[in-house]
Amino acid sequence: MPRRNDIKSILVLGSGPIVIGQACEFDYSGTQACRVLRSEGYRVILANSNPATIMTDPDFADRTYIEPLTPDFIEKIIEREKPDAVLPTLGGQTALNLAMELFARGKVGVPGTPELIGANAEAIATAEDRGKFKEAMIEIGLSVPRSGIAHTLPEAQKIVKEIGLPVIIRPAYILGGRGTGIAHTPEEFKAVVSNGLAASPISEVLIETSIVGWKEYELEVMRDRNDNCVIICSIENVDAMGVHTGDSITVAPAMTLSDVEYQKMRDAAFACIRRVGVETGGSNVQFAVNPTTGDQVVIEMNPRVSRSSALASKATGFPIAKIAAKLAVGYTLDEISNDITKKTPASFEPTIDYVVVKIPRWAFEKFPGTSGVLGTQMQSVGEAMAIGRTFTESLQKALRSLEIGRFGLNCDPGEENYLALSDEELLNKIAIPTPERIFQIGECLRRKISIEIVAEYCKFDPWFLDQMLTIVEEREFLAERDMGSLTKLEWLRAKRMGFADAQLAWLWKNSEAEVRASRLALGVRPTYKAVDTCSAEFSAQTPYHYSTYEDESEIHASTKESVIILGSGPNRIGQGIEFDYCCVHASFALRDAGFETIMLNCNPETVSTDYDTSDKLFFEPLTLEDVLNVIEAETVSSGVKPKVIVGLGGQTPLKLAARIPADLIAGTNSQSIDIAEDREKWSALCEANSIAQPPGGTARNVDQAVEIANKIGYPVLVRPSYVLGGRAMQIVHDEAQLRKAMQEMDQAGSLGREGGLSAERPVLVDRFLEDAIEVDVDAIRDASSEVLIGGVMEHVEQAGVHSGDSACTIPPVTLSAKIIDEIENTVKKIANALNVIGLINVQFAVTGSTVYVIEANPRASRTVPFVAKATGVQLVKVASRVMLGATLAQLRQEGLLPDRVPGGHVSVKEAVLPFNRFAEVDTALGPEMRSTGEVMGIDDSFARAFAKAQFAAGTTLPESGLVFVSLNDRDKEGGIEVVKGLTSLGLQIAATSGTAKYLTENGCVVTRVVSKFSERKADDKNFDDAVKLIEAGEIVLVINTPRGHGTRSDGEAIRKAANNCRVSVVTTLSAARAAVQGMIEQRNRPFAVKSLQEFHAR
Repeated sequence: MPRRNDIKSILVLGSGPIVIGQACEFDYSGTQACRVLRSEGYRVILANSNPATIMTDPDFADRTYIEPLTPDFIEKIIEREKPDAVLPTLGGQTALNLAMELFARGKVGVPGTPELIGANAEAIATAEDRGKFKEAMIEIGLSVPRSGIAHTLPEAQKIVKEIGLPVIIRPAYILGGRGTGIAHTPEEFKAVVSNGLAASPISEVLIETSIVGWKEYELEVMRDRNDNCVIICSIENVDAMGVHTGDSITVAPAMTLSDVEYQKMRDAAFACIRRVGVETGGSNVQFAVNPTTGDQVVIEMNPRVSRSSALASKATGFPIAKIAAKLAVGYTLDEISNDITKKTPASFEPTIDYVVVKIPRWAFEKFPGTSGVLGTQMQSVGEAMAIGRTFTESLQKALRSLEIGRFGLNCDPGEENYLALSDEELLNKIAIPTPERIFQIGECLRRKISIEIVAEYCKFDPWFLDQMLTIVEEREFLAERDMGSLTKLEWLRAKRMGFADAQLAWLWKNSEAEVRASRLALGVRPTYKAVDTCSAEFSAQTPYHYSTYEDESEIHASTKESVIILGSGPNRIGQGIEFDYCCVHASFALRDAGFETIMLNCNPETVSTDYDTSDKLFFEPLTLEDVLNVIEAETVSSGVKPKVIVGLGGQTPLKLAARIPADLIAGTNSQSIDIAEDREKWSALCEANSIAQPPGGTARNVDQAVEIANKIGYPVLVRPSYVLGGRAMQIVHDEAQLRKAMQEMDQAGSLGREGGLSAERPVLVDRFLEDAIEVDVDAIRDASSEVLIGGVMEHVEQAGVHSGDSACTIPPVTLSAKIIDEIENTVKKIANALNVIGLINVQFAVTGSTVYVIEANPRASRTVPFVAKATGVQLVKVASRVMLGATLAQLRQEGLLPDRVPGGHVSVKEAVLPFNRFAEVDTALGPEMRSTGEVMGIDDSFARAFAKAQFAAGTTLPESGLVFVSLNDRDKEGGIEVVKGLTSLGLQIAATSGTAKYLTENGCVVTRVVSKFSERKADDKNFDDAVKLIEAGEIVLVINTPRGHGTRSDGEAIRKAANNCRVSVVTTLSAARAAVQGMIEQRNRPFAVKSLQEFHAR
């Protein structure tokens, strides 16, 4: 069927901020959809609240609305734009749930309203409503685990009496397994069901008999209007059922299914998508298989492009989101050409002759108090993917891609952690799923514990353990040899099993450079194969490559000057989608300028690893060995050395800068990077240029740190070198705390982890500036020494909260013109002193009229996309050209560097925090970054923009009810204004006696005085405290400012209770002030929507 001509305009619903369970994969899928729909001639309207994604750049849609993804705001967009159709299947669970809420309101999917394309409301309900899905599967003869549906706790208890414990509880309409859990006891059952009902938007849970320990599989399915169905990819979880698939190591294609079992699963997936009624597009169907009997059951289905769809797309080269968008507007699979072969249609099922392994990355170190145990709720913040000819090669490449200080399956310094453990202790550890388990299993196999015993404890299929054993056996062989005695064939065998030069260097006690030289002397070099979707049946036209050690390389020679852009690797807190945005923009800008662009990255979720973002894509780990291999391969194939960009992918490529040949680095040189990143050299530069810094000094050991702290006085801020996201930064209030912090950094340094202390990487100890206003500046300097100030951002939260976790605003709202001038002049002075060529980010603290520099980063920062959306200047496109030799003056002449957009709008960026995944974590903010994503609010005043940012971040600003207020002594005076603002809005105030006394003495009305939580007595039922009120559902908002170091038990208990009961919490006075201003604006003048293109009109 040809494309539909009855549709002219389509509203694409984005996925909003990056959160656990919904990350860059929806940026990738949404970007593909917008591009393909526009190329088909449709008018595309995009709604998304995330400024960090390239999708919300004004070039990707005709109208881009950076507005909160709530039904009220989407209704306003529909009323304004009047689209013919709404596409909700490419924006994750957020977009699906939005579509269903709008359908319930009669605003989409009913006659006279925009049509739902991709999946209609009935199909979405059938897949997402656990009860309907179960009935549908039974109706078509597919097996499902024994289960029941409950909407209340009494209903759930009735069901569990029939089924019996243990059970798995699965809420409806949720993301990343939120609210899901396994219950073994009646107490656990009550807690998990209560949590699940609260997590489900329709208060519904499925209670099913536990199938923990079964094998888990996923099939990516596509269907068109003519009922053609294809399987794009089969994916097998290495971890057994009981670990969320987003937290499991996965492998494609499935490794341990017989053909008969696979065909049965394939038929079931087709039957499932047809019965659910997904007319067009991609879906993900999950199965469990009993490892003993082979029985198969259907677990669930996502009637949309999912997290696994991005993995399947990158694993096969089949662009699922792009094809899904075309199917949604009427095309059939046989009408769509395969981009990679150019000879086959999309109705050909991909086949692959290599193995793909994906491994998640977690951030438990950011959340003290978490157990670190993996379960049915997803907790990972990112993932790395590797491609190799065998499972062993892919597994080791994927492990070293994680950037956690590990080089592969052990054979590195990290394995020394296990030496003190007995065999029994190790086996008990592998029975519990944790991020360390894969390495612990490797140690068990090294100790000659049998595969059967290991499998019994960890529930991995024996096939995977046997493959891991071959790695261990090869390591034993290599340990008996030395670098000089290895033959070429023996080298090749080790490399084909994924062994890194760094592993061999550790094993042989040589340097990595010596190992590399010895390997190259024998002519052992990687070859690069193409991802072709068809196992080489047809030639691949798209240069999408992975390394292996074979005879023939499939790289095409470059004919133009080439540039390698080093990506940012797996997502993590502090280094996320913002850096991928920068890499993609650089690729687009440099390609337009006539360069051949080469992307090197290992993150399957991102736009940068889409095969058509750059001229060439290398899906490789971002380690020194792998980067040098690609540089060498490109030099050999083209005869010319490529330039390398290290300044756009965050800290990952920056750490490699000094070890890459200096003449290849494009932009700021490695010496300048080192001066900025090394705390001691940075302090010396500031001193030489009369740039004010907070008093302090650099320390290489505990005693030096204590000496500095005693000299400048507590509290002090401790900051390691070469870190991102404030890793290991702490505010320290006394010597005991300082010694503990330094000891932790020393331990991390010995393991090669980020935030570690070493002789080469000293720690800065400086005076903590309480109540200072923090300021961020992004700027570009060119080779002619001209400095362009991109944006000056004032933070809403005061010093002490990491810049990535603080709200910030453009333009600044409280800084004087004189202070802004001083800040801009200091940025220029620093950029010139560092000889920056490209982007630089400088952070300041302002106390009164004094401006202190905190740090400078001569690279792209996480605020660059936000600045571009706020000002209308594409900083990264400009910076990437500057790095390759253009001047700012030349780029103005070209039209690439316009003036900032005029207009009186204010832009606010707000952080989105993952505390709803970590019930045991205190939600108070500090100097270590913990947010996973961000949102943006744009409006005509700061208060309105801030309020929009709060709505977008999921913070509820209530219009009525009881607000609990608890302020530390320093904040009580400022809290008077906040409380009076709340009561003027009709809200009532509850407070503890000390806060209540102060507020009432200063003219505030406190409706309810409650006792402290720490004074609660177990036998007193009449005792009222904040935690009790929150748990009873009586509190609509909590304002609780922590009391610094010391006794925080009351505040911590209150914040945890609010987090668990999904009550919004504000933990700083400045944010509380801004929130109240926003609430007043909300009452006085209803919010309107306006597109980014209108804000950017010049």
